[in-house]
Amino acid sequence: MKIRRREELDISIVMPCLNEEGTVGSCVDEAYGMIRRCGLSGEVIVVDNGSEDGSFRSAEAHGARVISEGRRGYGRALRTGFMESRGRVVIMADCDTTYDLRYVAGMYKLLDRGRFDMIIGDRFAGGIERGAMPLSHKIGARMLSLAARLRFHTRVRDFHCGLRGFTREALEAMTLRTTGMEFATELIAEGVKRKLRIGQLPVKLRRCEVKRHSKLRTLRDGMRHLKYIIR
Repeated sequence: MKIRRREELDISIVMPCLNEEGTVGSCVDEAYGMIRRCGLSGEVIVVDNGSEDGSFRSAEAHGARVISEGRRGYGRALRTGFMESRGRVVIMADCDTTYDLRYVAGMYKLLDRGRFDMIIGDRFAGGIERGAMPLSHKIGARMLSLAARLRFHTRVRDFHCGLRGFTREALEAMTLRTTGMEFATELIAEGVKRKLRIGQLPVKLRRCEVKRHSKLRTLRDGMRHLKYIIR
């Protein structure tokens, strides 16, 4: 994956965003708080993926570097954010408050010390708060993760966790093409293909702080993952 060369920072936290006005600001604050506590130089990049609310203004008001990506898709937004990032370590996270960004500190240490090239959050080990995920998504995530583990010959347990980290070299080594939710599976498949050292970190999935509609569509997005695994 080609990443533009700029002045380097310790860490970039990249968040795709679609209509998250109610939560994106607090997520940006939480991310910058973690960066300051760890004494790092860093940036928070919010990739606005065509929001129709005030997400762009809210993220900008809280100090994020906001990039517009009008072509819809989870993978598309993250790829744009990765290409614009300046960190030696790049973390991807959701901006809906479902992940405690204090986990980012542990991911950064494991990547910065050279133990791993990629760290994947594991919600099955860390726990899922009541009400954080519908039963259909829980079943689907476990079944698709099992299929992907067998297909790609890896020990990664949770193929769909939205909190994960990479070294810049790892991102540059991968060829990433997908644009939708299947991007989460492609990242791990490419990591295995490139023989990257993949670590896992237990993370807890929290219930979103505000009422919102999930962007995930069980059948549609499940089929996209399954098609990628089979292909």
